[in-house]
Amino acid sequence: MTVHPPHSALTRQEQWLKGYYFVRAAFSAAWVAAALTVGQQSSSIAATLLLAYPAWDAVANYVDALCNGGLGENRTQALNVFVSFATTVAIVLALRMSMNSVVGVFGAWALLAGLLQLGTAVRRWKIYGAQWAMVLSGGQSALAGGFFIANARLPTPPSIANLAGYAAVGAFYFLISAMWLTATGLSRKSART
Repeated sequence: MTVHPPHSALTRQEQWLKGYYFVRAAFSAAWVAAALTVGQQSSSIAATLLLAYPAWDAVANYVDALCNGGLGENRTQALNVFVSFATTVAIVLALRMSMNSVVGVFGAWALLAGLLQLGTAVRRWKIYGAQWAMVLSGGQSALAGGFFIANARLPTPPSIANLAGYAAVGAFYFLISAMWLTATGLSRKSART
């Protein structure tokens, strides 16, 4: 059952979520483009990109939670902020060891962040609907995390390109969510007129 807040509050929050999802899609797409181009040519740029992804996730979840009632009302996002920030620090340490370590840390983060995103999407589904893509994204992220952890143990050293597909799928899910909320809002608006 979908429980909607008053119309004006719902409209404001849907507008926020659409914009938020579009920004997340754009960031992920830009990250993929950078990872597959300059990230392949420079280890320092690759390291910066590897740090930027979970750091951005921490900031994005923090801002989103604040705009949706605060961290206390969005516990999965509050946890995601902590996990993503801790991952950024862990990647700094892993970069000093090996790319396999970095991929292992990234995998653990993708698994945890995916489960937390899944929890956020299920909670939001009750209010806004149109969260099926975020549910799929969270589940896919958790599965990809397990895959990265397994690949981190392989003898072949991975590269940032190994993670670009994960970010590309994330960009796709964020874009689909934004477009779905847009279509749902337009449908609801035309039904009222």
